[in-house]
Amino acid sequence: MDVAIVGGGLAGLYSIHRLRGMGLKVRAYEAGSGVGGTWFWNRYPGARCDVESLEYSYSFSNELQQEWKWPERYGTQPEILKYINHVADRFDLRRDVQLNTRIVSAHFDSKAGEWILKTDGGEEIRARYCVMAAGNLSTPRVPDFKGLQSFKGKWYHSGLWPHEGVDFTGLRVGVIGTGSSGVQMIPIIAQQAKHLTVFQRTANFSLPARNGPMEPERERSHKAEYPARRAAAADTPFAIAGHAKPTKSALDVSDDERNQSYEAKWQEGGSISYLYAYTDLLVNKQSNDTASEFVRNKIRSMVKDKRTGELLAPKDHPIGTKRLCLDTNYYETYNRPNVGLVDVRSDPIAQITEAGLRTEGGQTFELDAIVFATGFDAMTGALREIDVRTSDGAILRDHWEGGPLTYLGLMMSGFPNMFVVTGPGSPGVKTQMIASIEQHVDWIADCIGHMRKEGFSRIEPSPQAEMDWVHHVNKVADSTLYPLANSWYMGANIPGKPRVFMPYVGGFDRYKRHCDAVAAKGYEGFELSRQKVIA
Repeated sequence: MDVAIVGGGLAGLYSIHRLRGMGLKVRAYEAGSGVGGTWFWNRYPGARCDVESLEYSYSFSNELQQEWKWPERYGTQPEILKYINHVADRFDLRRDVQLNTRIVSAHFDSKAGEWILKTDGGEEIRARYCVMAAGNLSTPRVPDFKGLQSFKGKWYHSGLWPHEGVDFTGLRVGVIGTGSSGVQMIPIIAQQAKHLTVFQRTANFSLPARNGPMEPERERSHKAEYPARRAAAADTPFAIAGHAKPTKSALDVSDDERNQSYEAKWQEGGSISYLYAYTDLLVNKQSNDTASEFVRNKIRSMVKDKRTGELLAPKDHPIGTKRLCLDTNYYETYNRPNVGLVDVRSDPIAQITEAGLRTEGGQTFELDAIVFATGFDAMTGALREIDVRTSDGAILRDHWEGGPLTYLGLMMSGFPNMFVVTGPGSPGVKTQMIASIEQHVDWIADCIGHMRKEGFSRIEPSPQAEMDWVHHVNKVADSTLYPLANSWYMGANIPGKPRVFMPYVGGFDRYKRHCDAVAAKGYEGFELSRQKVIA
């Protein structure tokens, strides 16, 4: 075929639609038993998008934008999966998706000029191009706790949730981890469980989502302006429109004015609005301290037990430098008599026992169920799980041994004709993901179209262009507060993973302009060649 696509989530499906529209023969390979990617796997209680529904959706079809009705301000996992399945059916994408198929290796045959992909079932696929749409948060990290296999109860991971759901009624439950998934599931589990113990290593900032039913007038006005809103979103750092661009530093206003501004954003709900209150919240520590302390004070006021409130108030990273969570009644949940918080930074988990869990300090907790909300091997995990190499001797795991190297987050030097959607070095995870997916796939499609038109058979970035881009990504990150946090952006949640800041945080708008300029200059930084293929 022309293009083999790895992954059947939002990126894989749009890749099929866009590339098939060019007359290319394409097929996507998906490990799951259904399409949807992240939204297929992550079915934990309370799973919900942290970007508003009217923004978190495809823009490639205005008819689709107009006809789909979102029931709530923020889409739930079931509703988003329903939407993705609707898109797959509406655009007849399923016929080019092969489910229950995991790609285990991808080898480039330099002589034939083809990628040879092998599945876990032994099938071999040959394609001129390979598009890796395997996702940024698709490799769940289950911690290797001593004794886990001896646990007599049941354990779950937020990213591998049973499709039939889990009933925690009457159970003693332990949740390990307080990132986005933990913050979303803890209030729901607390309503079911006999007792819930939350094991927190790092407190995370969370803002109120202010979720609710979709307001008809809000939906009507948004849909009336959809094309203009999408265009405006492309000219913002987060690829989300509708927020007035800040004009002042947080230090340029009085304490009263600043607190009024933060209060208004707090009442409005949402993370982008809050971080967009002032120009310098992600680049100036003194300014960020004002925004961080405002939220810490909110947490202290919501949690009745002073010690618990203080433990929940983050002090080891500036607000926004880790993925900023959105919640519904997260902090209030700790006021329930059946909920307890354990600080495993001061007293780490020693092992899982038959009956529950024991800390290094000797505390024991009897548990019927354990939930790991411990995140993912983000941004590189999915690709590193696949044996990617070329007949010329390049091996992706070796290429990325010291941290991921890419040009524009789209390609790697030494790996011809392999594209990555929202890879490390792109702004994907720091933006409205579907906007980044569409931008990436459109760029890839245009690139393949250019090659076909001009008679090129092979493309890869030069090592120098790749090195320059990685240097630029790091330089931009170092000009911000992001590296001050031990986040999954840095790979800090995976033991032994190189500490390299992976996303591009210069903004979606700057990144898109740069990608467009690269293409306009005849794919500057890429080496294009016309190869004589040996059959």
